[in-house]
Amino acid sequence: MQTDRKQIEHGPHKKHPWWQVMCLTGVDYFSTLGYQPGIAALAAGALSPVATLLLVLLTLFGALPVYRRVAEESPNGQGSIAMLEKLAPQWWGKLFVLALLGFAATDFVITMTLSAADATAHILENPFAPDFLQGQRVLVTLFLLALLGGIFLMGFSEAIGIAVVLVAVYLVLNAVVVAVSIVHVLEAPNLVVDWQHALTTNYASPMAMVVLSLLVMPKLALGLSGFETGVAVMPVVKGELQARIKGTKRLLTAAALIMSVFLIFTSFATTVLIPAKEFDEGGKAAGRALAYLAHDFLGDWFGTLYDVSTIAILWFAGASAMAGLINLVPRYLPRYGMAPDWTRAVRPLVLVFSAIGFAITVIFDADVDAQGGAYATGVLVLILSASVAVTLSAWRKGQSQLMVGFGVVSAVFAFTLVDNVFERPDGVKIASFFIVAIIVTSLISRATRSTELRVTDVHYDGLAEQFVNQARGEIHLIANEPHERDQTEYNDKIREQWLNHRLRSSEQVLFVEVTVVDASDFESELRVCGEERYGHQILHFESPTVPNALAALLLDLRDRSGQVPHIYFHWTEGNPVAAMLRYLLFGGGDVPPLTREVLRKAEPDITRRPHVHVG
Repeated sequence: MQTDRKQIEHGPHKKHPWWQVMCLTGVDYFSTLGYQPGIAALAAGALSPVATLLLVLLTLFGALPVYRRVAEESPNGQGSIAMLEKLAPQWWGKLFVLALLGFAATDFVITMTLSAADATAHILENPFAPDFLQGQRVLVTLFLLALLGGIFLMGFSEAIGIAVVLVAVYLVLNAVVVAVSIVHVLEAPNLVVDWQHALTTNYASPMAMVVLSLLVMPKLALGLSGFETGVAVMPVVKGELQARIKGTKRLLTAAALIMSVFLIFTSFATTVLIPAKEFDEGGKAAGRALAYLAHDFLGDWFGTLYDVSTIAILWFAGASAMAGLINLVPRYLPRYGMAPDWTRAVRPLVLVFSAIGFAITVIFDADVDAQGGAYATGVLVLILSASVAVTLSAWRKGQSQLMVGFGVVSAVFAFTLVDNVFERPDGVKIASFFIVAIIVTSLISRATRSTELRVTDVHYDGLAEQFVNQARGEIHLIANEPHERDQTEYNDKIREQWLNHRLRSSEQVLFVEVTVVDASDFESELRVCGEERYGHQILHFESPTVPNALAALLLDLRDRSGQVPHIYFHWTEGNPVAAMLRYLLFGGGDVPPLTREVLRKAEPDITRRPHVHVG
């Protein structure tokens, strides 16, 4: 578990060059070549190359600059979510992050299931596929997901090694298919003439083409996947902080440039060379446009090799998503107390996400189209959140030109998201399920973990250290809720403890006061400050919760002094249910019994457990 904690904070012990990590994120990004040209042809028809060109421009001058900025400002893998977390304080900020994590989970988990389902489709549609696999779409997809989970259970390095091989082979085969296709276009210039004629016949002007291309561009949003994963796996990139940032920028830029070149050439070649009817459902190019060209121009053996490569990278595209999940989720939920502590460990998370992937595959019957809306929604929400985050960052730093530029990019992605939601509302429904599930389970986990100790360390300033060292024998603490903090308040408190507990005046006592800061935080360090007021010695500090902080202080005093300390309270008035809710939400509540409960769970030996007196 300790190893996994270090991996959360600093990344895996074994780091990798940026180009290898690019291959891990690229199995998601580059694998969209398997279906993106076909989607573009269906959505835009003859305008497919124009719409794709606009998508490339949005990628290079929109998404890429945004995520290069995210890499600078969130270099430890939290991504744009961490940047936006700072904008909303306390519980609102936590709930906002949980909602964004819901969309991130939608993006990453659906990447796993959709890519595995698409790989299954390529397997079953290949002419050499065994007959016994026909009709077994769900079982084959589940097998691919289980195999993917097994790779991650073996280790992260193995996943990156496989990704490098798959991406290299896949890009080389695609380059061959594209080069041969362009040669065929050059040998048959009449195909280009026919395409141009179709454009000028169907569209009144170039401006009309651009406007219509913009309207259909949201349907091509899957071609933008991979950026959020690129910053999520930053801790895997070799080098110290600045070298890691530089490497991640190279990773993002190289991936965007490679993908842009392929998108432009593939959209043009498939539109010009493949009859439009073949893109329709049931057509030979449906969901596999480049595979169609590979079989048609290079023969079935090369075509089958291309199919195998496509199947492999589509299957392993889930590795990119899994890497994003196991780097992103443990950075938030355990820190919020909204997940069991074992979620900091990698292998249990792999099992959990694999099980979720199995469930989604069964629910959607391994149907690629049924999951496409949710995938696009998750991608666009994350890119929009990143765009807004960098826009606000530029505004806070007084960078007006960058703020305007990023603001325009945010507006474009906002339009794209809204259009996609109206076009495919099922994506929001699936994302909403993830959001509700994360919030409900997180709040339940927070409630069940509320009586954990939750303090990672205790520090004393010089005066507090002096007070503790001067205490002879047993240490007696009087819990005081600070109000006026005048002489009358402290005198009344001592008198109250004498009446309630017969605490002798000869016994040295220390007042202890806790101020609740952000009650939505879970773990914290105590920084105890000493103060002397009206002849009374006072220890005061800030904490998200009062009972847990007092329990931590008592245990630390016991370990320092070798004596079991005593703490004195008066009973809290009011409804106990309301007091528990105040404790969960605001860190206060019925402090005496809750302090005792935290101590009971933290110290099972009753002879060493600090004494709690209530009267």
